[in-house]
This record gives sequence, structure tokens and C-alpha cells, in this order.
Amino acid sequence: MELPLGCEFAESLFSGGRERGKGGGTGQPYSAKRCEPRWFCGETGGEEDAEIVTGNKFRADLAYRERHFEKSLREYSSCLLLLPPGNIAMRRDVQEGQARCLSQLGRHEEALDIAEKMRSGATNTDHLTTVLSLQLAIYQGLKNVEKELLCLQQLICLHPFNPWYWKLLGEAYTSLLGSLSPLRVPETNTNSSEEVRVSDSHSKIPTGREIQLSGSQREGLWSSLVTKSEDTGTCSSSQAENETLCASHAPERKDKGKEGASEAWEQSVPKEAGIKACASFIRARLLLQLTQSQQASFALESNLRSQKEIDDKVARFGLTPASLLLLSKAMGADLIPEKLKEEFQGEVKCIGASALASLVTASASEFETKWFGELQDDLCHSDRQLCQESHIPPPAT
Repeated sequence: MELPLGCEFAESLFSGGRERGKGGGTGQPYSAKRCEPRWFCGETGGEEDAEIVTGNKFRADLAYRERHFEKSLREYSSCLLLLPPGNIAMRRDVQEGQARCLSQLGRHEEALDIAEKMRSGATNTDHLTTVLSLQLAIYQGLKNVEKELLCLQQLICLHPFNPWYWKLLGEAYTSLLGSLSPLRVPETNTNSSEEVRVSDSHSKIPTGREIQLSGSQREGLWSSLVTKSEDTGTCSSSQAENETLCASHAPERKDKGKEGASEAWEQSVPKEAGIKACASFIRARLLLQLTQSQQASFALESNLRSQKEIDDKVARFGLTPASLLLLSKAMGADLIPEKLKEEFQGEVKCIGASALASLVTASASEFETKWFGELQDDLCHSDRQLCQESHIPPPAT
């Protein structure tokens, strides 16, 4: 039987294949270069420029890991001098290493200068994410919570479905509670009042006096920042509290209006920060729960551990189940599985510096209006719990 037209096979298809050399070709077999441990720590004088640069970079990375920041900075600087201008990726990596070394050495202004130069040269979202993470680390070293918040808010603008940024944002808002509201303490021998900042372990008086507070006393102090006091002059039974925290009727008070405005600020601002912290933690938990089914091994363990940590932090705010449900609905309204898939599989956006700047918020108020705009009013409208019964926790020890 003849085969249909076009289905014939040439005899050459069944002939023996040509001989191929060992290793897949007729040339010399490929042999991978084998490097000894810490090969880059030796002399590199007779090697090619590329290997010298790589050796400097690896030595700098190793010194940073071993916390030898002066040595690491020298190696990064030497590496940068040898790098060609066209090697942008490695130049940015080395500059980041320089900035982190400078920050660890306490030279924060120099570190911020490098970060700003890197930001002006950013051409894609990965570059901007790296710079914002670098600036965040520098401001954390400076203990500048307001700048930390701004960096985290801008990172969230780029990556709104990243649970770790939201968790860090909640922690930053919680840290802000420790520095927002000074308690005004009048001096018995002067007409002016002095400020006392409440810390987690004790309260320090500018005049040198120091008082140790128990846990229940600290909780009461933090609660007073978010609840309206019926009588700001009420004294406690403790003699130590009478000396430092009691708002006694000191003579010749001339700035009652200013003090009243200050008290209103002390009550409202920490309450708002507490709501933002709790909302950020809840969104982080929702995002972790959504990704939990796709994880295993150590990644799943880290996820579950973080969820437990967030649960503990949220519980310390003492919110009712109704308030927690309202926060969860508000912070999870945009959490659609399809959107999350696009976020984690999306391509890096390569755009100009001006277009990159438009992707992030220019101010904290812009971000907070978008994410927390009417959250507090909704909570207070649904139940009066946050307006009357909220307890803002002190910073964790």
C-alpha cells in the first residue's frame, strides 16, 4: 500500500547520527572553575580587572557581615573606583553597601546623601524599592519615627499587598505612641509646667527626679491619653504619683487656653495613631492568611509565627469584636486573589524618575487619608468603644 502524498520518509532520516565529541561539541570539554572557600581574601594583583572588582565586592560584603564596618567601607570604596560607569547594577549595589556602612558608623548624613543620589538615578520600581528600604534602615538608626513612617508608606504605595511592610508600619505607629503625648507636670516651686515622657519602664522628670511605675499604673497612664478626663486635677492615693503625675491646682496659671488645647491634642493624636497601628496589623494578618495556603516548610512557619505575633499585638488594644470586624472589612476590601496574583507575578516597571515619583505619596497625610480617612469616624459611629473605652498599649519591652 502506497503512502499518501507528502508522507514519504527519506532514507537519510534512518542513517546513523554523526559522532559528537565528549561534552556536547567537537572542541575542548567545558570545565567549571572551582573556587576555594574565601578565595577572594587572597592577593588579586595578577588577575583580570573583573575578578579584582568582584574580589573587592566580596571582601566588603564579608566584612559587613562580620560587622567590621570601617574595613567594609574601604573595600566598597575601592570597588567603586574600579567599576566601569556602564555597570549600573553593581554600582548601585556597592553604593548601597557604602550607605549602610556609614549608617552603622553613625555617619547618617553621609549615608542619606548617597541614598538621595541613588533615588535620583532610579529608573525602575526595583531601584526605588531598594532606596526606600535603605532610607528606612538609616532612619531606624536615627530613631526618627516620622521619617520611618513616610518610607514605609511609600513602600506600601509600590507594594500594597506586601504583608511585611504593613506589619512594620503597625510597629512604627505603635512606637510613635511612646513619643507623641507628654504629660504636663506642674512644678510646686515655679509657675511653669514641665513635661514628663512616659516610657515603658519608668517616667523621667527633667529636674532629675525619677519614679518607677507599676504595670497597672503605666496602663492607666496610656489609657488617659485616649479618654477624656472628667477632672484633670484629680490626685491618686500614691504619694509618689501626687508628686509627679497629679495635676494639682498650682497658683498663677496664665495659659489655661493653651493647656486645654494641649490636652485635646494629647487625647486625639495618640488615639488616631492607635487606630492606624491596629488597622495596619490587621491588614498584615489578612495578607499573611491569604498567602498561607501557598506556603510550606520554613516559609509557612514564619507566616504562622508572624500571625501569632500580630494577634498578640492587636489583643493589647482591647478592641471589641465588632470593632475588629469593621477594621477587617475596611482593610481587606481590596484583597481579591486575582489582584494578589498580579502583584506577586508582576513585572518590574522601567520608567523615568518623574514617573516613579508619582507612584508614591508625597506626604504622610495623603497616604493616611487614602487608607485611614474615615476609619476612626466609622468606628466611633458603629460603637462608642474607641471614643470612650479604648486602651492604647504602652510600647512592648
